[in-house]
Amino acid sequence: MIIVHQDFNKDRRTVWKAITELDQMKQWYFENIPEFKAEVGFTTQFLVTNNGKDFTHQWTVTEVIPYKKITYDWTYKEYPGKGEVTFDLSGINQKTILMVMNKGLNSFPEDIPEFSRKSCQDGWGYFIQERLKAYLDK
Repeated sequence: MIIVHQDFNKDRRTVWKAITELDQMKQWYFENIPEFKAEVGFTTQFLVTNNGKDFTHQWTVTEVIPYKKITYDWTYKEYPGKGEVTFDLSGINQKTILMVMNKGLNSFPEDIPEFSRKSCQDGWGYFIQERLKAYLDK
C-alpha cells in the first residue's frame, strides 16, 4: 500500500471540494477527466499517454462519506489489475489532514515501469504534496 499525507491550512469543506468537484480536479489532478461525481456507483474513464504507452484510467466510486472520505476503484483498459484509492480527510477548523491510500499496486504488471512502487509513490507525492498543495495555497 502507498500512503501519502498532506496538511492544509483550509477547512475540510474546501479540501473536499478540491478532490471531488470536476472543475477543481482538472486544475491539479488530471486535466482530461470528462466527468466526476462523488456518488457511489459513478464511473468515468479517460486516456493518459506516458512514454508512448496508453493508460485508459477507469474509475468507479465505491464509498462516499461527504467531507470525510471518498474511495474509488482504479483500473486500466489496457492492463490487468485493480487498485483502490481512498482520500481520507480529518482535522478541525481551518486545518485539514488529507491521507491518500492506494491499495492493489501488486495486482498490476510488474514489467511496466509506471506500475512500480517508486513510480506510484512519486506520482501521489506529486499530485497531493505538490499540485494539490499549490492549488489550495493560492
